[in-house]
Amino acid sequence: MVIIGTLTQALLYVCYAMLMGSFILDLVPNKHRPVVHVPKKILLFSLGGIVIFSFIPVLQLILYLSSLRGFLEALPLVLLTFETGKSWFFCFIVSIIFFFFLLHSDNEKKSHNFIGILLTFILICSMGWSSHASSISPIKGFFSDTVHFTAVSVWVGVILVVSWFSKGESNWLPFLSWFTPTAIFCLGLTIISGFLLMDLVVDYESYFNSWMIPYGQALLLKHLLIIPLLVYAMINGVLIRNKLKKDIKFKPRSWVKVESIVILLIFSATAALGQQSPPKETAITNETISKMTSLFFRGDVVPDIQVQISIHLNSIILLIFALLFLVLLVLSFINKRHVILSFCMCLLSVISLYISLMLSME
Repeated sequence: MVIIGTLTQALLYVCYAMLMGSFILDLVPNKHRPVVHVPKKILLFSLGGIVIFSFIPVLQLILYLSSLRGFLEALPLVLLTFETGKSWFFCFIVSIIFFFFLLHSDNEKKSHNFIGILLTFILICSMGWSSHASSISPIKGFFSDTVHFTAVSVWVGVILVVSWFSKGESNWLPFLSWFTPTAIFCLGLTIISGFLLMDLVVDYESYFNSWMIPYGQALLLKHLLIIPLLVYAMINGVLIRNKLKKDIKFKPRSWVKVESIVILLIFSATAALGQQSPPKETAITNETISKMTSLFFRGDVVPDIQVQISIHLNSIILLIFALLFLVLLVLSFINKRHVILSFCMCLLSVISLYISLMLSME
C-alpha cells in the first residue's frame, strides 16, 4: 500500500502542476513563449487525477474504519468529520465546477485562464487543508504547505508543459527572459516554506537522527536530488540562453525535459514522505530504522541516539566523485553530448553523495 500511496501522490503533484502550468502559459503572449498546445483532454485527465489520487488516503481511512463500524457508517463519518475527508469532499465539489468550466473554456481568453489559475489554487488550498503539517499546526502548517506547493506548481508546471507540449524551437529566448526570474522567485518561496514545513516535523538539531528512519531517508533523497536540479536550472536558465544568442537553431527542449524528469524524482521522494511517520512522532528502534540505514550504520541503536557525521577517507572520495559527476554533467552540455549522458551523471552524483553521507554516520 505504501508503494501505491507514493505513486498516486507523485501523480497527484503532476496533475496539479499540469493545470497550473497550462493556464499560466496560455496567459503569456505568443511572442514570449514557444508554441504550446495542451489538449483539453489532458487538462480533464489532470483534474480527474486530482480527484482520484487525492481520494486514496481518504479511502484508506474509510477501509480502516469499515472494519470497526461498517462501510456505510464509515463513509459519511470520514467525509463529514475527519479533516482529510472534509478537504477531499470540498475538492470534489470544486472539481465538479472546474470540470464544467474546462468543457466550455477558451484558452484564448485571458479571463478564462485567470479563472483556471484561481480554481487550481483553490484545489491546492484543499490539499494544504488536509496536509500533515496542517494537522500539527493549522495556521502555520496550512500557510506553509499551500505556499510551498503553489510555488512548486507554478515553477514545475511551466517546465512540464513547455518541455513536453511545446512545438518547434521558436521564442525560447523571450520565454527564458521572464521564466528564469519567475523560477528563481518560486525557488526562493519553496526553500523558505520548506524550512517552515521541516520545522513542524523535524527538529533541526536531530536532522541527522532522522536519517535513521524511512521518513528521513526520503527527505535526504529529496534534498540530494535538489542539487542536480539546481545545476539543470542553471544550464537551462543561463547556459542555454547564452547558447541561443549564438545559435538560434539550438534545440533546448531535451534539456528542459531532463530537468522535468529530475523534478518527477523529487515528486516521488516527496510523495514517499507522506507515507511515513515523521521523526517527531517516531522513536528510533531496531524495528523502525530504515532498511537502507541498516546497510550502512554500524553503531548501537538506542532510544536517545545522537547521530553524528564524521568524515572518513571513503566518504571524502565519494564526495569528490559526486562533485566530479556534477562537473561532468555541465561539461556534457558544453561539449554537446547526448542529454542522456548528463542524466546518468546526475544519478551518479546523487548516489555518490548519498553513500558518502551514509558512510559518515556514526
